[in-house]
Amino acid sequence: MAIPRTALGIGSAALAAALFSVGDMAVKFLAGGYALHQVLMIRALLALVLVVGLILPLTGGWGQIRTRRPGLHLLRTTLMVTSNLMFFMCLAMLPLAEAVAIFFVAPLLITAFSAPLLGERIGPRRWIAVGVGLLGVVVMQRPGSGVVQPAALLAVAAATFYALVHMVTRRLGVTDTAPAMALSAQLGFILTAAAVGLTLGDGSYAQDSGMLAFLTRPWVWPPAGDWLVFLLLGLSNGAGAVLIGQAYRLCEAGLVAPFEYVSLLMAVFWGAAIFAEWPDAVTWTGIALILGGGLYMMWRESVLARRARGQA
Repeated sequence: MAIPRTALGIGSAALAAALFSVGDMAVKFLAGGYALHQVLMIRALLALVLVVGLILPLTGGWGQIRTRRPGLHLLRTTLMVTSNLMFFMCLAMLPLAEAVAIFFVAPLLITAFSAPLLGERIGPRRWIAVGVGLLGVVVMQRPGSGVVQPAALLAVAAATFYALVHMVTRRLGVTDTAPAMALSAQLGFILTAAAVGLTLGDGSYAQDSGMLAFLTRPWVWPPAGDWLVFLLLGLSNGAGAVLIGQAYRLCEAGLVAPFEYVSLLMAVFWGAAIFAEWPDAVTWTGIALILGGGLYMMWRESVLARRARGQA
């Protein structure tokens, strides 16, 4: 029996989110001893091997990557690389659950952007859900403390670029396949990592601590144990990139986006299990608002879908 298009899109989004959470955990684990450009390069090379060696043959071969829209691929890849660079830098500084929670305003922004950019109709209740989620981000900034963390602002910026990635994905997915989008993204990561590595990779500009240390460290050869973490990072990224592209090809952006919140729950688990980080009361409040906005939006989407089927 064929899987319904909507169910396949939602399942792809949820599984991609789980895989991306594994990748976030791996990046944070590696951020203490490796340069960002090295993490990006190894991750992208391993993901490229997965896409070219396994996913392309299983999905129809090299014919799947033909495109008449190279400009949209370039735009999507540029937005994705920018989002990832910002998010990985904030991962090096913030607790995992907090960084992911702030970043996961992105699905709310996807819903908000889908109205003016994609022409999808967003009702007042879903706009309220977007507002609730954004309030969660504000709460996590701890207003009144007098301190704004640059890493938190990077997470918000990364979320904005990520939302724009999926606006482009929605348009590009009408004509191009998920493997084609995954391949172009990995090539973009490789070129970016190579450019940064050639500029900063010798350690001439290395800093002692903070986000700049993650960006400017020299390239070092990983020990055998760390190669397993790099492998996990690359494979989860490659498979997740294909799945998330497929999800946004199959379903409306506003329907798929809430299911990416699987990563938010997984981040709490990985933070506690791997890094002994447990969110404080303020962080839990922000997480609850962001998650609540997303879950309400998901419920509202299901109500509207049932109504549409009843009228068909």
